Amino acid sequence: MNKLNTKLETKQKDLEQSNLALTKSIQELKATQNQLIQSEKMASLGELTAGIAHEIQNPLNFVNNFAELSKELLAEMLQELKNGDSQEANAIADNIIQNLEKINHHGKRADNIVKGMLQHSRTNTGSKDPTDINVLADEYLRLAYHGLRAKDKSFNADIKINFDESLGKINVVPEDIGRVLLNLFNNAFYAVQEKTKEEKSGFDPVVSVSTKKVGDNIEIHVSDNGNGIPQKILAKIFQPFFTTKPTGQGTGLGLSLSYDIVKAHRGELKVETEVGKGTTFIIELPIS
Repeated sequence: MNKLNTKLETKQKDLEQSNLALTKSIQELKATQNQLIQSEKMASLGELTAGIAHEIQNPLNFVNNFAELSKELLAEMLQELKNGDSQEANAIADNIIQNLEKINHHGKRADNIVKGMLQHSRTNTGSKDPTDINVLADEYLRLAYHGLRAKDKSFNADIKINFDESLGKINVVPEDIGRVLLNLFNNAFYAVQEKTKEEKSGFDPVVSVSTKKVGDNIEIHVSDNGNGIPQKILAKIFQPFFTTKPTGQGTGLGLSLSYDIVKAHRGELKVETEVGKGTTFIIELPIS
């Protein structure tokens, strides 16, 4: 009887140790998963940074140029006042006022770009806000394109936009949907860039983005005329860590996270593709 009790106690201890080890492994896996998700978010932010740098440089150039011009005009105005030509001084003053209005306009543009960057990088509260999907798509499309152009100045693509202006605003978490759009845009530009490298000449890269209302949903279509996705890997593209990109160029989490984000919005993320012709990703989001 004592031997039986001893064996049972030994087995119970072994089982407890196994449970502790399993619990520790699960905790480590969860921690690793959270780190990988955060890494993917930071990767998408990195992709955004190059585009933001390009976008913000444009209004800053205007601000600097108009400020320099206004400085020169002020010197001229002082000289005209010394010469007693008040009429010419007033004309110069009008020009300076116009320049200051332009400085204000482009300063606000730069401010909005920075706010957009901070919104993308901030910790997600999960709160849904009324969002103009057309504006969101247009913003992230430009940032994705300029981000790629910052890395490869030889790259060009024809961008076609067809937005349904009757969409109105829908309640989404804008940072999350923006992340989905950025990922799909980056993938589309990558696809046509790769095909451009292969075909060298005779290929015109095209990325198309459209929105439309379909019943109780809105649809966002992101299309490219790249090489398409082979059927043998089509079922894997939304799996975590699956990527067709070379090592170091993709985490394999972009589409997986995008799929989860869209699902969390009670939507669907679908793909239509034809090898040699291109790929279209379709985001379906409920209007209410």
